[in-house]
Amino acid sequence: MSLVFVAVVLSSLLLYGCGSDQTGDAVRSQTEAAGTGPNGNNRGDIQADAQEREIIAENMPYAEVGDELVYGYFVAPADMFEPLPAVIMIHEWWGLDENVRAKADRLAAAGYIVFAIDLFGGETATTPSGARALMLSVVEDPDSASEKLRSAYQFVSETAGAPAVATMGWRFGGTWALNTALLLPGDIGAVVIYYAQVTTDEAKLSLISAPVLGLFAGDDASVNRDSVEAFRSALQRLQKDFDIHIYDGVRQGFANEDATNYDREAADDAWQRTLQFLQRHLDRQSDAAGRS
Repeated sequence: MSLVFVAVVLSSLLLYGCGSDQTGDAVRSQTEAAGTGPNGNNRGDIQADAQEREIIAENMPYAEVGDELVYGYFVAPADMFEPLPAVIMIHEWWGLDENVRAKADRLAAAGYIVFAIDLFGGETATTPSGARALMLSVVEDPDSASEKLRSAYQFVSETAGAPAVATMGWRFGGTWALNTALLLPGDIGAVVIYYAQVTTDEAKLSLISAPVLGLFAGDDASVNRDSVEAFRSALQRLQKDFDIHIYDGVRQGFANEDATNYDREAADDAWQRTLQFLQRHLDRQSDAAGRS
């Protein structure tokens, strides 16, 4: 087992104890972690971009926000011998479910620390009405979510020692991936947004120093093409580093193997773009930090 991973786990337990059944670690291969989604899509089928690699994962506490002990899903390559760049992963409105954990496993197998945080206090939803209720709980208390994200950044950068940190999320989580870059403009090194509602307020976007990758669905009623183009134009006017791609003919949720809108071709392409983007920016920042 990775000594870096052991140190992170011990730090978490010393700080916050282990009095919860949410904790528990596992060493497994990327393919074993993938499993099969409820719609019959084999998550292992879409993982040909990386060789099978052992990862180690644990649900661990990382902060206290108000009266709540906050947990995240921490996963990294099992052979990690020094701190790696990290990605704070933010779930869709369904919550931190197996689909998100599978994506965290997959990204960790590509060579990153991944910390999938939970903004819903351990709850997940299986129906749109249930998901909407969970999402509204965050909308009504954004300060709590912001504090959880600040604490997540502190955890991966200080406790795990990550030399560079990105945020990444889908839909609701994509919005919060961007929000985190606005919240911590000098700290977040890259942002990956999948089909999320995003601000076009140039006063807010001017704060961002991180490069942005936006992956959007062309046939999306809630995040239409006009809003995506407005986002692109705002970033361009501000001379930000960005890459916006719209997948024609697919709907929101195209990257979710559990969703009826899943589109394997678009999902595979988006994942490759994500890996290339992280390698281009996060890995470079990590190398620069190592030389300083």
